[in-house]
Amino acid sequence: MPYTGPLPKRAVTRVNACASALRSSPRWGRLVRKHLTIVTYTGRRSGRVFSTPVAYRRADDVVTIGVQMPDAKKWWRNFLDEGGPISLDLDGADRTGHAVARRDEAGRVTVTVRLDG
Repeated sequence: MPYTGPLPKRAVTRVNACASALRSSPRWGRLVRKHLTIVTYTGRRSGRVFSTPVAYRRADDVVTIGVQMPDAKKWWRNFLDEGGPISLDLDGADRTGHAVARRDEAGRVTVTVRLDG
């Protein structure tokens, strides 16, 4: 049965810090950055800016993010319905785009980002 409770904030902070450190590692960074990016977005209710590492797949100007344990996370909910603006660190540069989150019949969540030209 999938985990649906909240993730302990301390654990999330540690995992995110490790993921960010790997991305900037001289030894592993180039490999890790091919599969892990940092998304930056503004909270729809708080108006605060957040950044979090996520795994992604990219095909041209479309980036797909499969949200693992979506019920234990909240960031992707900023992109429900019409979606919203997002920034991703790709190829050593910040790229902006429009993200839309969708939940399928099985409860899986995918965030699709169309990068700006």
